[in-house]
Amino acid sequence: MKALILSGGSGTRLRPLTYSQQKQLIPVANKPVLFYAIEDVIEAGVDEIGIILGPNKDQVIDTVKSKAWDVPIEFIYQGEPKGLAHTIIVAEKFLDDDFVMYLGDNILRDGIVRHEKRFSSMKSDASVLLTKVDDPQRFGVADLNQDGSIRRLVEKPKVPPSNYALVGVYFFKPMIIDACKSIKPSWRDELEITDAIQWLIEHGYKVDASFVDGWWKDTGKPEDIFEANRLILDDILTRNDGLIEGSRIMGRVIIEENAKIDRSVIKGPCIIGEGSIISDTYIGPYTSVGIGCQICGTEVEDSIIMDESRIINAGKIVESLIGRNVKIQEGVALPKGHRLIVGDNSDISL
Repeated sequence: MKALILSGGSGTRLRPLTYSQQKQLIPVANKPVLFYAIEDVIEAGVDEIGIILGPNKDQVIDTVKSKAWDVPIEFIYQGEPKGLAHTIIVAEKFLDDDFVMYLGDNILRDGIVRHEKRFSSMKSDASVLLTKVDDPQRFGVADLNQDGSIRRLVEKPKVPPSNYALVGVYFFKPMIIDACKSIKPSWRDELEITDAIQWLIEHGYKVDASFVDGWWKDTGKPEDIFEANRLILDDILTRNDGLIEGSRIMGRVIIEENAKIDRSVIKGPCIIGEGSIISDTYIGPYTSVGIGCQICGTEVEDSIIMDESRIINAGKIVESLIGRNVKIQEGVALPKGHRLIVGDNSDISL
């Protein structure tokens, strides 16, 4: 089996961060979201991975190549984004076997091993991962037959036929390529994967559902990234590879190599990245501090601070998503609290 991971799209809901970086590279618990997808498909036993590229393609390639992976990875440029089904057509030469298609901005707590085994044993032509949600009107929703197979898929229905939403992970046999070539663009002028799956159903192919038990997050919006960060940090185990002087460490905390904690309070769950310096600072629960950061005289809680950022005497920062190489420092006034979503290479005085 192969894997097709999607890492395109413009990430408009995450601007200004996504003006300068691809949305799938935003870190959750100090790891790019895209890496969770890559790890999941490798764990499921795929032989080769194809990654669909869009804007910032060189950035994605460089980031993926920065780590040694256990399977070969091929990069496939989509060009103008024309829908999920279009990515399959673009990757046709690569997709000469059964494959899993995984949207690269999704995170599943329990991975996809169980779902891959089920797909292989069921001999279905396609399998769609579903999860129960409280607000199915916001998602693509499955209308199911009594035997668990899919009758139809409905995109953001006003009256949902069920509360089972599409997760963004699909298993396919190669005939999905014919389905993608046979459908027409939607009102969005895109080739929709839901239409391609519906084509399979209408032409007598077997499409079933596999149900996700653990949590799942689509990290398309800042609040989703914060929630995914919290969920992953909830599962960490304490590890200290840094230097701690005159500080208190409480709860489950990861302190990476060469990080230094000086005269500070660190309350987990949280993670402090390699080479970061934390001094005279309070780092509160559900905070991820990236590589090479400096935080001094500040309180930070429930936030993501990306690599090489400096935060000096900035008061209290909560529920904030701060990009790479950002500088935040005390200005004329110091508000008691700040909520920030800041792009890369910014320089902010408060």
